[in-house]
Order: sequence, then C-alpha cells, then structure tokens
Amino acid sequence: MFDTSKRSNASAGWTRGYDLIMASDPTLTVCSDPAALAETAANLIIDAATEAVRERGRFMLCLAGGETPRKTYALLALPAFSERVRWDRTWAFFGDERVVPPDHAESNYRMAHETLLSRVPIPPAHILRMRGEEADADSAAAAYAASLTEVFGTRRGELPRFDLVLLGLGVDGHTASLFPGSPVLREVFRTVAAVHVAAAQIPQRLTLTFPVLNAAARVIFLVAGAEKAKIVKAVLSDQAVLPAAMVRPTDGELIWLADRAAAALHPIGGAR
Repeated sequence: MFDTSKRSNASAGWTRGYDLIMASDPTLTVCSDPAALAETAANLIIDAATEAVRERGRFMLCLAGGETPRKTYALLALPAFSERVRWDRTWAFFGDERVVPPDHAESNYRMAHETLLSRVPIPPAHILRMRGEEADADSAAAAYAASLTEVFGTRRGELPRFDLVLLGLGVDGHTASLFPGSPVLREVFRTVAAVHVAAAQIPQRLTLTFPVLNAAARVIFLVAGAEKAKIVKAVLSDQAVLPAAMVRPTDGELIWLADRAAAALHPIGGAR
C-alpha cells in the first residue's frame, strides 16, 4: 500500500524538509518550501509508477496544470528522477484544459510538454491531451471521454481508474476546472465536461468530473504560496462546501502536499 504515514524524511526516495500529519481523511504533508514540495511530489509519482507497473503492467497518470506542478514536472524530467520511471509503460492524461490550441501560452498541455513530456522517453501515443483547439467544446469533451474508455478498456457504466491524479488548488477553492457554483459539480454520469467560467481570462474549458476523480486509486493535491493559506484551511477543515473538498476517492488515497506558506493557517501549519 502507498502509505505515507509510514515514511519519514530519512526514508529512501524521499526528500528532507517536510513534516507528516494525518488528517481525518486526507493525509497532509507540510513541506518546508516549494523546492521540497516538488521533490516530495516527484518521489511520490515515482513510487506510484513503480507500484502500478509492478502490479498492473502500466501506469495511468493524470496531470495537473498551474505553476506548482510545473516545478514538479521539471524536477521529474531530470535524469536522477526520470530514469526511475518506466515511461514506456506510462500513459499521461490531463485533468483539465483551457479551450486554446496546444501551443497557446495558457495551454496545460503545452506546459506539461515543455517541462516534462518532451524530456522523457514516453511514447507519443501514450500522451492523451484534451483537444482545446476544437471549435465545439462539448464535442471535444465527448471525444476525450471516448479516449478514456478506449485506453482504459472500460465497459458501459464503468469508470476509468487512474493510478494517480495530480490536482492543484485555486484561491476560490476550485480544482481542475471545477469551479464554485458550476452546474458540472453535480455531474454523475459524464467523465469529461465542457464548462464556462465567466470570471476566468479564458472562460471556456474542458475538465474531468468528480465521478472519475473520485474513482482514482490516489489523488495528490499540490499547493504552494501564502495566497492559498485561507483556502487550504477551509477545504481541510470541511467548513466550506468547495469543489476541492468534494474530491474524496471512494476506494483510494487522498494526499495533500503543501508548503509552509500554504499550510500556515491550518492547525498543524506551524509543526516542526
């Protein structure tokens, strides 16, 4: 079992500079700074990949967008980390995407490609991106859902089960492109949906939905920065109904990685 509660900062494959705290349901790891967070995340990804390939023959990874994952991807692309992953047995998917071409500056695919996917020997056919350039976002969402069904080999009524899903956290409590007040928060059938976020610079987006996120074997939130402290406290204290708090794998692990600045207002934020 992928059990971080049994790890210490001296354990093989882990970085120094973090504290481990068990919350009621998720596991919260407070890292000393963004660099320690990125190294901890990279090692967790490697552990998950190794376990998945050993037990199931392949590693199904769902990538997040945003600045915090960027640091993790850049580190994971370095030989000291990348050589420990069976990239030929790895499939990379995306949790959400803005409706933009893949070479757009705001494309989650572009960020992941530049920092990680173009730097490791993952087969191009194993990279499943959301087609943000499509004119019809609903059709693009349906096409990605069909890709999930095909690659995972799921039957009608079954959900794809990712080995690992990486997620970020917005200051409003959104994750992936699941924003407060969005009708897609109530989705129970579709695995992928097109959403419109009026307040966003690029309002039209594609996102995985809660059914597929909560079917994952493991979910890791990556959160850094003092501007996230209030929302981290709200989500982890269950005092607010926020999209990020609705991510609770039904048969899997939920891990939060936060740097000290992001965890500062949480009761354990000042731990050693």
